[in-house]
Amino acid sequence: MTRNMPPPLLTLVPESAPFTPEQRAWLNGFFAGAVALDGTGPTPLSPGQAAALLGGEAGPAEEEDESEPWHDQTMAIADRMQVAEGRPLRQRMMAAMAQQDCGQCGYNCRDYSAAIFGRKEARLNLCVPGGKETARMLKKLHEELDAAPTGTASAMSAVAAETPNAPAAPGRSRDNPVTARFLARRRLNKPGSEKETHHIEFDLAGSGLDYVVGDSFGVFPENDAALVNAVIAAIGASPDCLIGGRRLQDIVARDVSLSPAPDSLFEFISWIAGGGRRKKARALATGEDPDGDAATLDVLAALEKFAPLAPDPEAFVEALEPLQPRLYSISSSPRIEADRLSTTVDVVRYDIDKRTRLGVASTFLGERAQPGEPIRMYVQRAHNFALPADPSVPIVMVGPGTGIAPFRAFLQERMATKAPGKNWLFFGHQRQSFDFFYEDELAGMKAAGVLSRLTLAWSRDGSDKIYVQTRMREEGAELWRWLEAGAHFYICGDARRMAKDVETALVDVIAAHGGKSHDAAASFLLTLKKTGRFQADVY
Repeated sequence: MTRNMPPPLLTLVPESAPFTPEQRAWLNGFFAGAVALDGTGPTPLSPGQAAALLGGEAGPAEEEDESEPWHDQTMAIADRMQVAEGRPLRQRMMAAMAQQDCGQCGYNCRDYSAAIFGRKEARLNLCVPGGKETARMLKKLHEELDAAPTGTASAMSAVAAETPNAPAAPGRSRDNPVTARFLARRRLNKPGSEKETHHIEFDLAGSGLDYVVGDSFGVFPENDAALVNAVIAAIGASPDCLIGGRRLQDIVARDVSLSPAPDSLFEFISWIAGGGRRKKARALATGEDPDGDAATLDVLAALEKFAPLAPDPEAFVEALEPLQPRLYSISSSPRIEADRLSTTVDVVRYDIDKRTRLGVASTFLGERAQPGEPIRMYVQRAHNFALPADPSVPIVMVGPGTGIAPFRAFLQERMATKAPGKNWLFFGHQRQSFDFFYEDELAGMKAAGVLSRLTLAWSRDGSDKIYVQTRMREEGAELWRWLEAGAHFYICGDARRMAKDVETALVDVIAAHGGKSHDAAASFLLTLKKTGRFQADVY
C-alpha cells in the first residue's frame, strides 16, 4: 500500500524557528509526513512545536512551558512519562528521573536532564533512586537526541551554557570527594526492636569539609567482603588478578556495584553464553523477564543463573556499573562541634533465595567501617532545605524514623544560636520502648525550652496504627494556628508513602481549621511551597 504524502514544499516550519534555510526545507518535508493535517490544509508549526517534534527545545521566539506536573516522587515512571508526553526532550528526560531532587547524581533532576540534553553529561546511570528503570528510559530518550537533525545543535548549546557544572572544589562534588575518618557508631534501637538503626559520627579534622544544617553528605561505601569473594569465585578468577595494576578484589570491593545486575552485564553474558542461556540473557538485557526473577537478580545471582561462566576478569568488570555514592541527611550542627558530622542510618538486610542481601552503604556504615578508617565523602549543599533566615520564625518538623536526622541538626542549631522561634517536632516509629531515637536529647531540649512541642506516634504499640499524619490531624487546630503565625513546615523521610500522606494530612488540616475548601487548601499548600515555607528532604 502506498501512502499519499503531501508535497514537501508545504510551509510548516516558520522562518522564525532556529534553523538554516536548508534545514527548514528538509524539516518541512519531514513534518509534512509526521503531522496530521485536517481537511482545511496544514497549520504552520510554532518554533516550540517544531523543536518538540525534533526532541529539541523552543527557540527564543517562544517560551517553553515551564510547568512540570510530573515532578512528583510518588508517581510511577510510566505515569510520569505519560504526563510528559509531547513535551520537549529535555523535559521528558527529567520525567524519567526519580523526582526526588536528592542530589546523589550531583545535580537536581532539572539540571541533570539539561546536562544530558546539552551533552555536558554522558553518564545516564547516575539516578540512584530511579535505578535501572530510569537508566533504561534515559538510554531510549538519548537515542532520540543522537538522531536529532543538526538544527537542534544551537538549542543544545544554549541549554549547555545555562546548565551549572557540578561543584569542582574538593569535597563539594561526588566527582571530587575528600577523605574523612569514621569515628564511631551507636545503636539507637533498644534490644527487642525489629529495626537496626545507628547514630554514625565522622571526624572532619583535616578534611577541609564544612557544612550547614540542612546539608547532606555523600559517602562512597565498599562492598561486603564475603559478597566480593563469592562474585570473584563465580567467574573462576583469582582475587589477586591484576587489572591496570590493581587487584581484582580491590576493584570489585570499591569500584563496581554488585546490586542490581545491570543490563550491560546481561548483554555481556549473551556474548559469551550459548543456546537458551544466550536467549534469556538478551531478553533480560532489554528489560524482559523470561523467568519472572529479574527483580531478584543481583550480580552474584545473575552469575549463578547463567553458570558456568568463565569470563575475562577485565571484560567482566567493564560490564558492571560503577559503585555510586549514597547520600545521607546530616544530623548535627557544626555550631556544637565544627569538626564532627553525624547521621542516622537504618541498616538494610533482607533474604532472597536463602541468601541475605545487604544494603551496601547502610551495612558498610552500620557494621564494617572501623573507628579511624578513612572514608571517601563529600558535602552536598541543600536544595531549598534550610532554617528560616529569621530565627524568630516558628518551625514544624515531621520526621518519623531516620527522618529525624536533619531536625536533630535544626534543634541543635536553634539551641546554639539561642533562636527565639518556637520548634515543634512530630516523630514516630514502631514502638516507644524500643525505637525512640535520641529520647534523652529530646527530653533535655524540651526541658530547656528549645523544643516547644514534641508529638509522638507509635505504629505498633496498640491495635490501631498511629502515624505522624494521624497526630497531625489530631493536633490540627494548633497546627493551623502555627501556620497562621507564619511557621515553616518541614518533612524528612520516605518519598513514596510518608511524604505524600503527610501532605494529604496537611491539606486536610488547612481545610478543616482554616475554613477552606479542599481546592483552596491545596492552593494554600502550593503557596507555602512556592514561598519556601514548606520544604522537604525525601528519599
